[in-house]
Formats: sequence, structure tokens, C-alpha cells
Amino acid sequence: MFKYIEVLVNNKMVKITFDDAPKQESEILTLRLTEIAARRIQQIITKDGRKNLFLRVSITGGGCSGFSYIFKLDTNKSPDDICIINDALPSIEMVVDIASLEYLKGSTVDFEETLEASQFIVKNPNAKGSCGCGSSFSI
Repeated sequence: MFKYIEVLVNNKMVKITFDDAPKQESEILTLRLTEIAARRIQQIITKDGRKNLFLRVSITGGGCSGFSYIFKLDTNKSPDDICIINDALPSIEMVVDIASLEYLKGSTVDFEETLEASQFIVKNPNAKGSCGCGSSFSI
């Protein structure tokens, strides 16, 4: 059962408790940003040129399988947004709203380049199925 997560908020590690503290370390579920994805975010932000940009990842209803991932550049943070960083690039932030985090807990956000596509991908252990293009999933 999901009990708490540890996240970086304003450069400080914060524990968000949703229930009693877990009895085992393996019960801690986090959202990870790979170094490859952080480097791609950095490239996109540099090319865009605006200041204070970050990548917002959210979940919305819809798509072939029920839920869709949304990736967009943003400059506005809400007080309850969760900031995720990769230690290799601490200035690059991925931000997730608390409602989307429930669907993303335990996931890893990565970036993949193939002959067919260049895209952010979510390795989501909560997803029970996904569509062929990988942009939507079911729980």
C-alpha cells in the first residue's frame, strides 16, 4: 500500500505522508526522472529561450485506453505541485500536480529516440494496459 513519498520541494527533501508510515522501505514509491530525460528537457528549454521553464507532466482522462499523459512546458507552479529532479541536472525540473501523482507513483519518466519517434515515455507500474502508440493507458 502507498504510504508516503519523498520529493524535492524548493531544494529540500520533504516526506509527504498519506497514511501511517510504511513498515518496510520497499513500500516507498517515488516518481523518477532519468538523466536522459532531464538532458532532453534541458535542450528543449534552451531552444525555447524563456526563463523559469520546467516540464509539467500530468494525467487526463481520454485517449484510446482511458487516461493520457500530457507533457508541456510551463512557468507557473501551484503550491501543491511536486518538483522532481535528477541529481545529474538539479536545475532541470519536472513538475507533477498531486492528483496526477496518484496515477504516476512508482513510475519513471524517460526519453527515447528511435528511427520512428523521439518522445518522453513513462514506465508506469500502475498501468494495466496501453494503446499501441503508448500515449494512453488504463488502470
